Amino acid sequence: MKVALAQINPIVGDIAGNTDKIIDAVRRARDLGAELVVTPELSILGYPPRDLLLKAGVVAQCAQAVQAIADASRGSATIVGYPVPNTLTAGRPLFNACALVRDGAILARRFKSLLPTYDVFDETRYFEPGVQTELTFLDEQPLGLSICEDLWNDEKFLPRTLYHVNPIGALAEAGARVLINISASPFVLGKDEFRHELFSHQARRWQIPIIYVNQVGGNDELVFDGNSVVFNAQGQVVAQARDFAEDLLVVDLAAPDPAQVHPPQRGIASIGAALVLGLRDYVHKCGFNSVVLGLSGGIDSAVVAVLAAAALGPANVLGVSLPSRYSSDHSKSDAQVLAEHLGIRFATIPLEGVHHALEQTLSGVFAGTAPGLAEENMQARIRGNILMALSNKFGHLLLTTGNKSEVATGYCTLYGDMCGGLAVISDVPKMMVYALARHLNAEARAQGRPEPIPEGSLTKPPSAELRPNQTDQDSLPPYETLDAILQLYVEEEKSVWQIIAQGFDETTVLRVTRMVDLNEYKRKQMAPGLKVTSRAFGFGRRMPIAQRYDQRRSPPGAAPL
Repeated sequence: MKVALAQINPIVGDIAGNTDKIIDAVRRARDLGAELVVTPELSILGYPPRDLLLKAGVVAQCAQAVQAIADASRGSATIVGYPVPNTLTAGRPLFNACALVRDGAILARRFKSLLPTYDVFDETRYFEPGVQTELTFLDEQPLGLSICEDLWNDEKFLPRTLYHVNPIGALAEAGARVLINISASPFVLGKDEFRHELFSHQARRWQIPIIYVNQVGGNDELVFDGNSVVFNAQGQVVAQARDFAEDLLVVDLAAPDPAQVHPPQRGIASIGAALVLGLRDYVHKCGFNSVVLGLSGGIDSAVVAVLAAAALGPANVLGVSLPSRYSSDHSKSDAQVLAEHLGIRFATIPLEGVHHALEQTLSGVFAGTAPGLAEENMQARIRGNILMALSNKFGHLLLTTGNKSEVATGYCTLYGDMCGGLAVISDVPKMMVYALARHLNAEARAQGRPEPIPEGSLTKPPSAELRPNQTDQDSLPPYETLDAILQLYVEEEKSVWQIIAQGFDETTVLRVTRMVDLNEYKRKQMAPGLKVTSRAFGFGRRMPIAQRYDQRRSPPGAAPL
């Protein structure tokens, strides 16, 4: 059987547009000889649809779209994902479903069994789990159809499974000759490597080929990497679609030789690709064409500018230098050099006049107090105001440039440098920002272009430049130490005592973790950020704001769940 993996980039809620995209893939796949076309999870509606599922008419529109795809599937079959009403008198109102359609008819429907509720997933809010696991027949070929999470519960591979059933095992034992999984699996650094290990293990365990088709593209905070893949019964990769791009890959399951295998990007290269795709899709899917950002001459804004130029083209990026009385000459020159190397538009708007006027305005009520954080933050808020004015005036989306280390500790200013519509690197720790900067420079060098990020931005001590001779390390531990503690505390949910037991200074650990806990209110007000690590400061991390949990009182031996 020839199968086409239709790795598409849907827009959430664009049922008509997504349907046209699927029908186009069906027609192109049929021209390439495909007998079956497989699309991703909820491909008609896009993933994650969230509370769009509660809107009247959405489910009925999806049903109409399935019929249109069935009508277009003449001579070949298609598997599409969509929501289906639960007609039982109890339970959630919908099923997360897929349909096998051909020649104008729905041949079969199957429902997702395992509904994730961890991290960014909340499927039990909407969907009832499917309880029946049965084969699907296409021209007498027994297929095992499953949806995303159904493929992630192998009790022989995982140290702890989240569910009490294994739908893939049930399909294999029922006699499936091919296992097909439609998915919308978001990118996380290192996740594709884990997928390969898990899926390869299952193919070998059951001695059945596995076809995995994943969504690609950015939808709000999530980036989907594609990387659709086919494993043979021996667990070997015989075909792999491109990463971070739409693709249509036709595979003959009976052919002895592998089809196309596009090597996926790994490590820091995958982070860069994910951020470019997520930024591009967020901007375009929200109806913008261009972006604006402040250029401080530092490493964070430099990296965001390079990513924006790659995502949208240099002509659609405006970088603005906003020097204050404390800005160093090299900060101003590094910002200009970066803009010249990238070919983006560039403007300089000094703050001194506005800054002085604001100081004068507040001089009466501030009289008799010592200068401090309030005075420093005036500059950040003036910058935010100016950048928002440019956004409003010219229709640019404002990008914030704060990294994960700053966001975690609250080393950022509400309504100042946190102003914006997308927090591009808010899930990228500071040391990873440096690694990404070096990667972006190396990528430019390999393509014969000048390195965009000046050496000064890479080597000078990080500074907010809100007071004379300020550096980040006046307020924060060295970033190597800070990022290591944040990795353990935020991503791995280790207790303070477990972190200290790994050799970190007790005072530093207690101070850093307290900063994380106290600044939840800031993170709740920040722009959406692109998720690239296993634990981002977004809707997958649900910490209370008004809380008094004391980490110091946790038992030393307590382990995270």
